[in-house]
Amino acid sequence: MKSIDSAQAGLMLQAAARRIIESKPRLTELDGKIGDGDHGIGMALGMEKAEAALAALPEDATVNERFIAVGKAMLTSMGGASGVIFGTMFRAGAKELPPARELDADMLRRLFRGSLEAVKARGGAARGDKTMVDALEPAVEAMEASGSEELEELLGLAEAAALEGAEATKEMVARFGRAKSLMERSLGHQDAGATSVWLIFGAMHEYVRKLC
Repeated sequence: MKSIDSAQAGLMLQAAARRIIESKPRLTELDGKIGDGDHGIGMALGMEKAEAALAALPEDATVNERFIAVGKAMLTSMGGASGVIFGTMFRAGAKELPPARELDADMLRRLFRGSLEAVKARGGAARGDKTMVDALEPAVEAMEASGSEELEELLGLAEAAALEGAEATKEMVARFGRAKSLMERSLGHQDAGATSVWLIFGAMHEYVRKLC
């Protein structure tokens, strides 16, 4: 499958939102070990608002408008760093692209590349800092390294790379947030934000795979 229409893109984003909401206990547990313990709560709240925002869009909304709606809902409902960063992940890249009625491989690559650069600029984190960037950047790079025009294949590559990146955070010392104060004691614990990125790509991949 080389593309999905805008309505299907909205359903794909709803699937990602539902995956995060269902993973609230897991994300809260991960964050509780080295963070404030509120990542799962905040992400679930943001995605509940995102579901409502998607449902409120007109049928003829563009792909861009659907991604932007998710990002805006997260930005305005979550508060704190996670709201800004994950809101930017969905919103920034979509805002920079021409309005589209279909989501294809090229748009997917460009959308998340734009979002990645915006996330890094806004949050200041780089790869290796034990943040969501450690999952998002490998996912974007995996999609860019592939010449495939198949949407399902690209999302599968992104999911696998994000998982590998998230698991790699166990071996990193945190440089941001509350976990920063733990220094070496943050070793051995997986970053909740990076895990959220993996869950999002995983849900999107699963949705598109079922369409094929």
